Amino acid sequence: MRYPGGASTIAQLSQEADVSALPPTLDAYETVVVQPTLQRWKKSGAPAVKFLAAYVRGLDFVPVDRDTAAPLYAKAFSGAALSPGEEKVLEDCLFNVIAARAGALGLVVHIHTGNGNGPYFDNTRANPGLLEPAIDSDPLRHTNFVLLHGGWPFYLVAEAMMDKPNMYADFSAQTFYLTPHALSQVLRGWFEWHPEKVLFGSDAYSDVNTPLSDYEEKEWLMTWKARQAIGIALTAMMKDGEITRARAIEIAHMVLHDNAAALYGIR
Repeated sequence: MRYPGGASTIAQLSQEADVSALPPTLDAYETVVVQPTLQRWKKSGAPAVKFLAAYVRGLDFVPVDRDTAAPLYAKAFSGAALSPGEEKVLEDCLFNVIAARAGALGLVVHIHTGNGNGPYFDNTRANPGLLEPAIDSDPLRHTNFVLLHGGWPFYLVAEAMMDKPNMYADFSAQTFYLTPHALSQVLRGWFEWHPEKVLFGSDAYSDVNTPLSDYEEKEWLMTWKARQAIGIALTAMMKDGEITRARAIEIAHMVLHDNAAALYGIR
């Protein structure tokens, strides 16, 4: 809640859920804020929910027993300060609760992984491998996850994590971090491992602080680079005798359309 804009976001979510004040218990918070919010988003057509946690803390979420977290929520509600360790326990619990409830509703969970905005972003705490204790837990095995940005520079970790039945990765942002040839090297490994788990993404956005200030300009450039990288990777796999031309075309279509259509239920 201390993330810039967090207070207004919590207030907005509470207002949309017709809640005048934060509930006094963790169970009530889940019942009157979390669940109705997720249901409302699902009904409105949202395909996924997104966690930006790596901008404020590490992705080292772990399963937390509710009996451990509930008293901490009550303590914070009373106005008492939580220690950093107590805050982490409560945050870990809420992450697991939200991810599990989102999955039950058919919402995919997106998580920012890897490099982030700003020169002093802490890459180490955005390593997707830190998520494994939570994601490997039984309650979250029914939720589909997407590692946004493919965890770059930890893309090999992301590649290995795609072995999990409910784990996907997109290569958004890598489209501007890397040249087409460098991106093709990332994609080749992914295509050789789990091509059905790889999703196209551009991460294009409007930003007045860059020469390409408009979304449309970035989207065109990032899409062009992605197509170049995909072509380079698949051509190399064909030349090495790993795949046929027909399979290369199939993989390209999967990455640029079919995988996302299947994951998000897009017709």
